[in-house]
Amino acid sequence: MQTVLETYKESLEGIEEGKVVRGKILKITEKEVFVDVNFKSEGILPINEFKDVAAYKVGDEIEVFLEQVEDSEGQLILSKSRADFLRVWDRIFKSFESQEVVEGTILRRIKGGVVVDLFGVDAFLPGSQIDLRQIPDMDSLIGKSFKFKVIKLNKARRNIVVSRRVILEEDRNQLREKILAELEKGQIREGTVKNITDFGAFIDLGGVD
Repeated sequence: MQTVLETYKESLEGIEEGKVVRGKILKITEKEVFVDVNFKSEGILPINEFKDVAAYKVGDEIEVFLEQVEDSEGQLILSKSRADFLRVWDRIFKSFESQEVVEGTILRRIKGGVVVDLFGVDAFLPGSQIDLRQIPDMDSLIGKSFKFKVIKLNKARRNIVVSRRVILEEDRNQLREKILAELEKGQIREGTVKNITDFGAFIDLGGVD
């Protein structure tokens, strides 16, 4: 007959701090989600660890990050958001290194900018990086998808910063080069008056003033 100590030791097999493990949802309440990762005690996740908790049900398997086998109260400390981050880290890092264009959806407004859903994890889009000009109503962007480039990463802090502005600037520069290459002396082109000053007028030729 197994002793309590033997049972406890068996429960530790395959459980290692700092690793991503699979667990099964046992119970979902208004504030917490209980998860079984084959340990002597179940883990508890705050409900805000789930982007859409309604998409999950009892019996579903999820990946969680094992932060601590036991805290001072013998509680198993898990994190789903950290597991989600590690799952897509390689993809995000490669996008950053290659300056690949990625697509994300704006979720909500926060101080200094907005939060973007990028491959299932949160990224920060500063207000200054949303457009070429200041956006007066950032709330109007919530729920919309755009193309971005990752401009800053910090794995330890799980910090991802993206920019839409750099893409718009690249597009504008390419258009400018194209128009300049087409311009010829004596050529007639249509344009829009952008500004009138004492010494002349600024004309927009479709990307070039």
